[in-house]
Amino acid sequence: MSGHSKWNNIKRTKEKSDAQRGKIFTKIGREIAVVVKQGGSDPNVNSKLKDVIAKAKQNNMPNDSIERSIKKAAGEMSGVNYESITYEGYGVGGSAVIVECLTDNKNRTAGDIRHAFDKHGGSLGSTGCVNYLFNRKGQIIIEKTNATDSDVVMIDSL
Repeated sequence: MSGHSKWNNIKRTKEKSDAQRGKIFTKIGREIAVVVKQGGSDPNVNSKLKDVIAKAKQNNMPNDSIERSIKKAAGEMSGVNYESITYEGYGVGGSAVIVECLTDNKNRTAGDIRHAFDKHGGSLGSTGCVNYLFNRKGQIIIEKTNATDSDVVMIDSL
């Protein structure tokens, strides 16, 4: 009979689900901050903000948290400044790679990206070294879950 305390099991389950919800809320809060800085804090004018708010409500994010994120990004409250940064480099075999990041600390992110390139046999390049090779056609966003298999996703995209 392992873990015979019913209340302790409930507590552990709730802690796990709360941690997962917290991660989702943090990501959505960052998205709200970036969108507000780009287009303003009024969802009637800023269509991207309207979309992010709909996404937040889909994930059961409280209205207070949504409003707080908007106010922080608009400068009405003190908050963290998130920036969108693009890094360019070369992957294995000289393949061109562009990495788009959202960060509150440029120096930490640059080190993390450089480490990822070095670890996998690539190298971080200077600004503009591979950008001229690409034309933006669209964006593919895949939600990562435990059941996501990269081979299946690539086959389905063909």
